[in-house]
Amino acid sequence: MPRPAEIELVNVTRRFGNTVATRDLSFAVAPGEIVALVGRTGAGKSTAMNLIMGTIGPDTGTVRVAGYDPHRDFAKLRGKLAVSFQTDRLLPWRTAAENIALGLQILRADKNLIHARVREWLARVKMVGAEDKYAHELSGGMRQRVSLARALAVDPQILLLDESFSQLDHVTSKSLRADVSELIRTLGKTCLFITHRIDDALEMADRILVLAAPARVILEVKPSEADRRDGARLQAMHDAIAAALGDEQPTTH
Repeated sequence: MPRPAEIELVNVTRRFGNTVATRDLSFAVAPGEIVALVGRTGAGKSTAMNLIMGTIGPDTGTVRVAGYDPHRDFAKLRGKLAVSFQTDRLLPWRTAAENIALGLQILRADKNLIHARVREWLARVKMVGAEDKYAHELSGGMRQRVSLARALAVDPQILLLDESFSQLDHVTSKSLRADVSELIRTLGKTCLFITHRIDDALEMADRILVLAAPARVILEVKPSEADRRDGARLQAMHDAIAAALGDEQPTTH
């Protein structure tokens, strides 16, 4: 029997004044699946993410994350849901190791467990040797690796990535995307990420949902590993997504 969806939105409408941000938005993310939400500016990606994080609730429809209403049952998702944002949000007075430890400390984990997890995640994100460095001593890619390690160190069921690679240059972003997607699949985490860059989605996601305003799914693409190894097939997917997005899409594969 298939397991219930880890993330599910059903006919979700959310307004901000006279602006309709999402209208009857429905999609689900299965356990262990990596799903990308791709859309132009104003397509409702951030609203969808905030609904899932529980920072806002829907006007109509239902949102469920790990079986809970994230807006009403926010506290029950502590430790089950982790987020990495577009900016790394590292605390400048903490070292890399101390930043990674932050979520575990908030959850009041045992000190020995925190120490072990920090060492583990420094290695997993290829930051061994940088544990005593502060944010200003790290490159953008290194800071983002620390941010991702902080999110994953709490061992969440679900990882949300909010434009986590968009501030990085192409080479750094590509390397980090490869490492993160490998980690997520190795650990069997469920991941939803939003991006405006087609390449991010094609390289990482099991399924890509293209959104148009007010947020609704207008295209679904499922790139396989075979597709990723075939330049022509990958380009065809890229072109289909770009066509659905319209002229505002700046990225080419």
